[in-house]
Amino acid sequence: MELGKPILFAATADAPRSRKFYTEVLGLDFVADEQFALVFNMGEMMLRIQKVEIHSPPPYTVLGWQTNDIATTIDALTERGVAFERYDFMEQDERGIWRPPGEGAHIAWFKDPDGNTLSLTQFLF
Repeated sequence: MELGKPILFAATADAPRSRKFYTEVLGLDFVADEQFALVFNMGEMMLRIQKVEIHSPPPYTVLGWQTNDIATTIDALTERGVAFERYDFMEQDERGIWRPPGEGAHIAWFKDPDGNTLSLTQFLF
């Protein structure tokens, strides 16, 4: 059995604001504004931002991107108005990058307008 390509999901209570963020700030390829979701192409995958009446963002990362140069990507997103998260329980550098010991990755987090936690990861292997 082959399941096929994965589809990614997130949610928004304000579709116009979410569409603007994902297209203008993150630069995703907008496909459609459907009755129940905004649809974006993300390379070979589809992202569906579900339209909901009330949204309570989960306390974990819902969507992330792998990048080859996390510092440059953070700088570009910061120029577009993205603020990177700071967490008291972990040591992060001036850009908000966390370098977990022995993990082989650098990670940073930011939020979309609905409070969904998004991430960037640069793998070092």
